[in-house]
Amino acid sequence: MRCSEASPVKAVKCKMEHEETCKEVVSIRPAVEDDLDGLYRVAADMEMTNEPKYFEKCLAEQKDGKRDIFVAELSGRLIGYVQLNWTPLYPTFRRLDIPEVQDLNVVPEARGQGIGGRLVDVCEEIVRKAGRSEIGISVGLCQRYGAAQRLYVKKEYVPDGAGVCYGDVPLRAGELWSTLWCRPTGADNLLTLKLVKVF
Repeated sequence: MRCSEASPVKAVKCKMEHEETCKEVVSIRPAVEDDLDGLYRVAADMEMTNEPKYFEKCLAEQKDGKRDIFVAELSGRLIGYVQLNWTPLYPTFRRLDIPEVQDLNVVPEARGQGIGGRLVDVCEEIVRKAGRSEIGISVGLCQRYGAAQRLYVKKEYVPDGAGVCYGDVPLRAGELWSTLWCRPTGADNLLTLKLVKVF
């Protein structure tokens, strides 16, 4: 049973420490239409470029049960989000019916507090409740994804064995250089490693 088909997901609480002076509660909950501005604000803080109406499309897919979106909120402000895609494009995940954690983002000033890990935990919990035994995730290979790479290893994700992918397509031997050479600047952000976790 998917999150969208189940009773509303209870808000998950976690504590975030700011310096030495204060502790505030970060709530993690399913995204709603009213979160659109906050989602775009987080994406802007992350210097991300998405297709037009990206989050509107994602929220529509959430209504259709194709994905779940969870947001992290602090004092009424969204500081992160993650998506759980039940019908990922990556052929191996789709063939094996493995849902994929996607688009994990936490604004820079809120990093290092365990929020990204809690967002992943929520996805894992939903997948377990749905009776699935595996969950997938993609991670970029560039330096900017270093923290995510370390996080996923700590959470016991392992490579799926297909090697490096460009977008959702595994690269064959000798294709890496030609793939990068023929692509526009920034294409290296599409280089990923697909990871899985078995419960």
